[in-house]
Amino acid sequence: MRRSMMDLSEMTSRRPDERVPAGASVAGAGTEPVCVLLRGLGRDARHWGDFPARLSRAWPGERPLLLRPDLPGNGRAHLQTSASRVEDMVEPLREQVRAQLGAAGLSGRPLHLLAMSLGAMVAIAWAQRHPDELAGMVLINTSVRPLNPFWQRLQPRAWPVLLRSQLGLMSLPEREAAILALTSRIAADSPGVKALLDDWVGWQQAWPVRHSNALRQLLAAARFHAPEQAPPVPLLLLAGAGDRLVDPVCSRRLARAWQVPLLEHPQAGHDLPLDDPDWVAQQASLFFRSRADSFHDVSACPPDRIRVASLVLREGSDRDLHAERSQT
Repeated sequence: MRRSMMDLSEMTSRRPDERVPAGASVAGAGTEPVCVLLRGLGRDARHWGDFPARLSRAWPGERPLLLRPDLPGNGRAHLQTSASRVEDMVEPLREQVRAQLGAAGLSGRPLHLLAMSLGAMVAIAWAQRHPDELAGMVLINTSVRPLNPFWQRLQPRAWPVLLRSQLGLMSLPEREAAILALTSRIAADSPGVKALLDDWVGWQQAWPVRHSNALRQLLAAARFHAPEQAPPVPLLLLAGAGDRLVDPVCSRRLARAWQVPLLEHPQAGHDLPLDDPDWVAQQASLFFRSRADSFHDVSACPPDRIRVASLVLREGSDRDLHAERSQT
């Protein structure tokens, strides 16, 4: 059975004498590229699971320094008040990243951003304000105004879960199980799911996200407005066709509006790095290596792709996307 994803200390390769900044994993000797990983609504650095280790192994050449800052209100920053505007989330994250880079002796190094959902909106705002700091961005399953109506940016099936959780009508285990069902195509009875949910519950008990902070983050995501043109940073979009939380048409319309490449996984859900971490790691590392906004160096997702570990996708998640693309 697949190893438990939850012990972050086992997911990075490091020498015993290396000092690691909070939220960072170090694999190089001071000259490695830097990649910042940003999670979404109510999630924190621990929710990346073993994806950072997979990304590090997939990265061509020298392995990267991976930084995993938390949005104010989440994770290590759970006692802080979340911003109600995406734009106001940028500076706290930049401060965390600057501190971590300084501790690693890499101040001023260009950054690669890999971000999903709300984190991807923050990455867009970052690129608008400070494009000179960024070497490239990979954005996963995000959505923006005014390209999509609210029922595509947050699909109706998610509304009862959000309402019941914010009203305190669900226990913490029930809430985390409902979030997994919304954000992943992993079957509930797959090996490893119980351990995954146990850890999610434990993390929320240790560093709880306050209801007020969750609502402020939701408000920030709902009101975020994209620029008409893409930020002047090399950019790749990734999306899961099985996303139950954010309609994948949101990524398709953003790709078309900004004229940037989009790769769509035919089965995975909203938490694409959980459903198929190796595919995400491969696409991101290839794109960051190319350092260009062209499509030719990024491999397409095989149409028969399935989960490569013991966690499996629900039946019926594979879809014929050609007809839907022609309508969107």
